[in-house]
Amino acid sequence: MSDVELPELSEVTLAIRNLINTAREFSARTARELGVNATDLDALALLEQHGPMGPAQLATRLGLRTASVTVVVDRLERAGHVQRVPDQADRRRVTVTTTPSAHRASLALLRPSILAVDEASRALDPDAQRVVVDYLDRVIQTMRPDTPDQHR
Repeated sequence: MSDVELPELSEVTLAIRNLINTAREFSARTARELGVNATDLDALALLEQHGPMGPAQLATRLGLRTASVTVVVDRLERAGHVQRVPDQADRRRVTVTTTPSAHRASLALLRPSILAVDEASRALDPDAQRVVVDYLDRVIQTMRPDTPDQHR
């Protein structure tokens, strides 16, 4: 087998690939519903998950230049999804935060899926949940760019 071919993959690996593809499709649908592009949705998701942050921190988390994030934040602000507020510690800086209406809109779109996944997860006994969490943690680590042996 050459380096450009894959061996026969396990059912679990194929299921993870299917999950990743389904998540991409779900994200694309969610972005369309919110009237934003994929990068804008990623920014909103980061702000929802981690809370308010400065443009530089948002740029780092998105893997973009600060100037590019300024364009993203401008777009999201015009759409009413985020607002810039003065930083509490340093009034010269701004913090980007989601608006209550953006939070409600995204929650309305995501809540049914989140609850369905939670129901499926809770149907597993505690030992099975631990196995799944441990496995998914290992998979997540292999997908992170800073993982040393990512391309074994």
